[in-house]
Amino acid sequence: MNIIKVLQYVFLGILQGFTEPIPVSSSGHLLIAKELFNFDMLNDMNFEIIVNFGSFIAIFFLYRKEIFKIITDFFNYIKTKEDKYKKNYKYAWLIVLATIPAGIFGLIFKDKIEILSGNVKIIGIALLITCLALFLIKDAKGKKEKKDITVLDSIIVGLFQVVALFPGISRSGATIVGATSRNMKRETAVNYSFMLYLPISVATMILGVKDLAGTSNLNTLVLPYTLGFIASMIVTYFSARWFINIMKKGKLGYFSLYCLIAGILVILFL
Repeated sequence: MNIIKVLQYVFLGILQGFTEPIPVSSSGHLLIAKELFNFDMLNDMNFEIIVNFGSFIAIFFLYRKEIFKIITDFFNYIKTKEDKYKKNYKYAWLIVLATIPAGIFGLIFKDKIEILSGNVKIIGIALLITCLALFLIKDAKGKKEKKDITVLDSIIVGLFQVVALFPGISRSGATIVGATSRNMKRETAVNYSFMLYLPISVATMILGVKDLAGTSNLNTLVLPYTLGFIASMIVTYFSARWFINIMKKGKLGYFSLYCLIAGILVILFL
């Protein structure tokens, strides 16, 4: 494989890494890149799984202390029933609960979603929808902290994540809008959104492992896949940290404006 091709994989890994944590739709931007640059590797679902795994590793590392605390407290509460473990025990179940709707809808409508994913005009429309949603909640501050999240909050955020199955709708954007609409603080909303990304990402990887293992030319793709994975992992980590700071400052309006401009350009010119 020539160096230009390898660099294309690295570029797409960077694009995935930068757009995955922020509310602009990573899958939508990969499709836009396909239309703009005619990258044939974007027809390769295995590569999407690889770079998604890179994003997963980055988010997991970023939240590793909290994740281990949640898991430890979950099992400690089961064993001891002590109140000091109850908050994270409840939070773990709320993460699971909010993940279920997208998991069910994703399995049922997988084929239809993939058909829609091939239409770049739909991506443009989805970006405009994201623009409006982010604009509506850009000044919201909220009051609820992690301990205040209810079962109803979790279900509603989970339904917002279902909306993100629609091509071009940002998963992080949809869940943050859902969480903010339930009066969660900005920091609470973004943290909950990233926690919901982890099980969804794991499910995507598990479903794709069989196809990846059966790839006939996997030997020739080891280098570009590896470089794309590393690029996605590194860039996701810094992009996520940057976005968390943006959320704390309440600057979602910038992303709303970006989605407006990007959506219009995609509809008019692609």
